[in-house]
Amino acid sequence: MTSDPLTPLRVLDLALLLIALPIFIFAPIPFLGWVVGAGVWLAWRGIGAWADRKAAASTDPRVVVGYETGSMIGRGWLLGLSLLGAGLLFGSDVGLSAALLAFALFTVFFTAKLITRPFDQHKEPHPSP
Repeated sequence: MTSDPLTPLRVLDLALLLIALPIFIFAPIPFLGWVVGAGVWLAWRGIGAWADRKAAASTDPRVVVGYETGSMIGRGWLLGLSLLGAGLLFGSDVGLSAALLAFALFTVFFTAKLITRPFDQHKEPHPSP
């Protein structure tokens, strides 16, 4: 079993989520904002991981593009509407704190993804001799 040396970078957003927990507990920030932000973020990451696995399992470029594009669009709507709904349902302070947490998590996730992407092993079809 080989370990990926980039794993800590790949889960840096999840580490930030855990680091934010005591900040939300002890600072005068609504804890419900962390709960909403964490829930939406974990769903966002889960859907993305599922779509990546499904796309990697396919050799049809249309299927790959379908999963990846559908995942990106769907996750964007999920994130936006969930944060808007939290703000409307629980108050603007909860919505704002959840949105700021999600923004920080996305920034870290996206930056780490840009750094690690060139090192990902993609199954390229090799032409037959």
